Amino acid sequence: MGEGIWALCVVLLAVATLGAQVTYGDVPTEVQKKINSINQNGTYLGVVIPNAFELNPLLQSPSYSPDKGMPYVDFAGRRFRFGSLEGKKVILVMTGLGMINAATTTQLLLGLFKVEGVVQYGIAGNANPSFIIGDVVIPRFWAHSALWSWQRYGDGPKNELPFENTGDYTRKYGFLKFADYTQTVKSIPDADNLLNNVWYQPEEIFPVDGIPEESSTSSGFPLIPGLKLKGCVNSTLCLTRTPNVARVTRGMSASIFLDNAAYRDFLFSKFKFTPVDMESASVALVCHQQRIPFIIIRGLSDLAGGGSDESNEADTFVSLAAENTITAVVEFIKRL
Repeated sequence: MGEGIWALCVVLLAVATLGAQVTYGDVPTEVQKKINSINQNGTYLGVVIPNAFELNPLLQSPSYSPDKGMPYVDFAGRRFRFGSLEGKKVILVMTGLGMINAATTTQLLLGLFKVEGVVQYGIAGNANPSFIIGDVVIPRFWAHSALWSWQRYGDGPKNELPFENTGDYTRKYGFLKFADYTQTVKSIPDADNLLNNVWYQPEEIFPVDGIPEESSTSSGFPLIPGLKLKGCVNSTLCLTRTPNVARVTRGMSASIFLDNAAYRDFLFSKFKFTPVDMESASVALVCHQQRIPFIIIRGLSDLAGGGSDESNEADTFVSLAAENTITAVVEFIKRL
């Protein structure tokens, strides 16, 4: 019976292959013609956006004008939109959630089109208690915080990690010890919890102008002073102060929705992260490897995991955070 099922799968695969118009990796002829036409118009600024609720306000903004001749091209499940933003030629593309989607989309954008720089924007959680909902932050560095070496039970900080001596893993950047968050234990040894420790790892970088298969490890722009941002959702629901735009040191990304105060506090105390999101580090990584200038602008929608009267209100303030972010993006592009 098993052989029969496999035979059926092979037959179906053969039929699907015969019916396909293109093979994997090919760009359909009509799509390639459109791409060539777009690239003949010169270079563009790529604008990368995670979700529709962050993209749609920009599409409706008077600052954005779609290209009248070719407003978009669809390829590989993405829609690349062409137009101008404050007079600057742009390509807008929505990535979807998560690190893999964002990296794949950014690589497609840079591989298909003549892009001179990338702006990525969206909302983010906040790990820095000195900022409030609605603030817009521009980190100088981005980190991927879900690249771990998860230590086996019984080992501690003095034990070498597997493959550490070959350079694959390191104890340089520190670790999270789960036993520190075991409330029933007051005196905690190195390994007092079956989950033990996770050691944070740097991202491998393979620059486009580097030596193939040789990597380096690395971590990740202008402030817009005096920009007026919204502080109210409506006439009755307002923040305690008017949000600002600020440059910060570090942002953090992982394909994890962070709604935990203890982990938030750990990330800020250990790494001094401010925005926490699910895409930005992968966009930064792809741009850095391709030697494309980039800037990432994130609006804070909540204090991740809660904490104050105005925190954990992402559903309420998401539109305000998105609108403030777009205001900052438009002003940044205007000043290029």
